[in-house]
Amino acid sequence: MVQEGQHAPAFAVPDEAGRTVRLADFTGRKVVLWFYVKDDTPG
Repeated sequence: MVQEGQHAPAFAVPDEAGRTVRLADFTGRKVVLWFYVKDDTPG
């Protein structure tokens, strides 16, 4: 698990249009990662 202040591992995810977005695409820029918990789950 990534802790606050740690660097995020390299990853790639699809965006809403199905295009691949990589963390590396934002090198040198500040990025906020926000993970939404699946609806109707106790998280």
